[in-house]
Amino acid sequence: RPQLKLALLTALITIISSISIQSHAVQAPDGTVSFESAVLLVKSSTTFNGIRVRPAIYYFDLELPDNVGESLQKVVFKQRTGGDEIRFRLDKTKAYLGNRSNKLEQLNLATSQDETTGEITVVFDQPIPPGKQLTIGLKPKRNPDLAGVYLFGVTAFPTGKKSRGMYLGPGRLQFYDSFDSFDSYR
Repeated sequence: RPQLKLALLTALITIISSISIQSHAVQAPDGTVSFESAVLLVKSSTTFNGIRVRPAIYYFDLELPDNVGESLQKVVFKQRTGGDEIRFRLDKTKAYLGNRSNKLEQLNLATSQDETTGEITVVFDQPIPPGKQLTIGLKPKRNPDLAGVYLFGVTAFPTGKKSRGMYLGPGRLQFYDSFDSFDSYR
């Protein structure tokens, strides 16, 4: 019985101390850093949903909960579905603290695209700390030629030279072949 009481007391102390200690990123023995809890893909949207529209911007709103444990360093986007491959103007990529409808401070970033996989990588000059919301606006050269649902896989990476990405899920955009398209007015 004394051993059981000691085991229960030890477990209780461990639980209480883990609740009161500030969260930190999870670090594997090999030095790989991971988020402690989920970064959230809150919403994906486009400013124009007609096919072939040129002035569209695709927004992805993310949230870093207070208990995420590590700052956000980069986000990777990959088109997963859709009837047409969308090409982007990487030099026009923008990011802000806040969300699409409430942009606060513009963030400095660098973007690149892997020609083989098509993945677009957005790297922040200053990591985004836990407890923040941000929105990333990708600028397509134009909306796709084919109507339908397009899914973009979104993966977030914490700071660190060796970091493990967390797949946040698909950002869903839908494009229509309708009178809402600017090409219909030509």
